[in-house]
Amino acid sequence: MSENRMFFNFSFFKIDPKWRWMADLAKEESAKEIEQVIRNSKIKCRTYSTLGLRDDAEFLLWFASESVEEIQSVISKIYSTVFGKYIIPSHVYLSSTRPSIYAKTGKALSFVAGEEPKKYTVVYPFIKTRDWYLLPLEQRKKMMDEHIEVGHKFPQVSLNTTYSFGIHDEDFMLAFESDDLHAFQDLIMELRETQVSKYIEKDTPMIVCVKKDIIPLIASLG
Repeated sequence: MSENRMFFNFSFFKIDPKWRWMADLAKEESAKEIEQVIRNSKIKCRTYSTLGLRDDAEFLLWFASESVEEIQSVISKIYSTVFGKYIIPSHVYLSSTRPSIYAKTGKALSFVAGEEPKKYTVVYPFIKTRDWYLLPLEQRKKMMDEHIEVGHKFPQVSLNTTYSFGIHDEDFMLAFESDDLHAFQDLIMELRETQVSKYIEKDTPMIVCVKKDIIPLIASLG
């Protein structure tokens, strides 16, 4: 799989309460069926729980693929399973990797590079104001240098930055990974004080996700 240009899909779901009334054995078999669908797919997938942390989502399927058709294919197969009949999408985000004009290094994103996922991922879509894009490029680069320098103060937080321009409603999709949510919160508070932050038009929702493999994730849903 190419590390240069890939599509990211963040699909958040809620579970139909009727699922909780199913027999435990049927739920266990359904979980194994989903695991097999994901394992047999040709794309990267990580699974996360948002149970009890949001009122609008209970789990996340995070996909990375070279094509949107492959993402559609695996989601279609998930919907065709027993478990798939009981899930309802609540947030869906689409983005793409691309070289940054601001970052000085071309390090591969942790998800694409196959690095071991950290305990938490915070999914963070946002939109910058039009005024940002009207600034001279060199001025933007200088402000981003300050922004990036703050990030370097928190090596325990890694960042997957992708771009939604033209393919979704947002400008950027960020996925922060860390084993320490307090460190992430401290990072965000310092980033709020940079010049770049005043050019952010909208940066919600910010969704905390806990890494969990698919079978225990489904078991946790009741």
